[in-house]
Amino acid sequence: MTTPRPPEAAGDDASSRGTPVGRRVVLAMAGLGAVGIVTGSALANRVSSVAASLPSSVSGLIPGLGGFRFYSVTPTEPDISPAAYQLSVGGLVDRPATLRMADLEALPQTTLVETFQCVTGWTVPGVHWQGVALPDLLAHVGIQRGAKAVLFTSLDGTYTESLTLSQAMRRDVIVATQMLGGPVSRSHGGPVRLYVAPMYGYKSIKWLGQIVVSDRVVPGYWENLGYAVDAWIGDSNGYTGGHAG
Repeated sequence: MTTPRPPEAAGDDASSRGTPVGRRVVLAMAGLGAVGIVTGSALANRVSSVAASLPSSVSGLIPGLGGFRFYSVTPTEPDISPAAYQLSVGGLVDRPATLRMADLEALPQTTLVETFQCVTGWTVPGVHWQGVALPDLLAHVGIQRGAKAVLFTSLDGTYTESLTLSQAMRRDVIVATQMLGGPVSRSHGGPVRLYVAPMYGYKSIKWLGQIVVSDRVVPGYWENLGYAVDAWIGDSNGYTGGHAG
């Protein structure tokens, strides 16, 4: 049985594995990597946007993406402009809200510099993140009695995740609007993604579209394929070998 593999909070795109890469694409990849090294993270973030139009078997090889690897179990990635973006927040809250980018940027901002670690073993150290700490966002809408968990849904319609309420109230869990020195690119899960610093990357859901405060944890996409619900780095190897329940 093949163990499912969830890099960078997405999935392994089986349809793109083994896809031939043309000579011109390889040369372009080499050039993009060189430019990224010379010019720094700002251009590398722009390269991520360009890479969104490439299959994951190609984009995962581009050096300019700063060590991240990109996979997806969906055929396309959501393409939402920052101006059109909306985040729905509801469930057991006092003030359900639909937040646009300007609303998120008006809330208290948190900056983190942390290592991103995938359950498969690769890491990207020193990643700069900025956005709204999840406890600040939850305070903004007000948490009702009986709340025990926070559920997340991706705009791609496939990926879901959850945290216990105590996990969600950590200051190193943020709704990220910036990373790598600029806006979150499409390939990185922009315009807005979740970042859960103390857990493996599959908990940091990309293309965040909905937050629901709930009375119970609901295992997410990867947990239903056998990965640990509590994906603490160092305390869990991520994959449990069975379906989460």
